Amino acid sequence: MKIWIKAAGVRAVKTMAQSAIAMIGTSAVLDDVNWVGVVSAAVLAGVLSLLTSVAGLPECKE
Repeated sequence: MKIWIKAAGVRAVKTMAQSAIAMIGTSAVLDDVNWVGVVSAAVLAGVLSLLTSVAGLPECKE
C-alpha cells in the first residue's frame, strides 16, 4: 500500500503541474492568467489522477 500511495502521489503531482502549465499557457501575458481557474483545474486533474490510479499502476505490479 505504501508503494501505491507514493506512485499515485507522484503521478498526481505531475498531472497537476502539467494541467497548471497548460492553463497558464493559454494566456497571452502573465497578468491575464486566471489563477483561480489554474488552481481549480490543477486540483481537479490531481483528484482525477488519483481516482484513475485506483484501477492499478504498472509500478505496483506484484
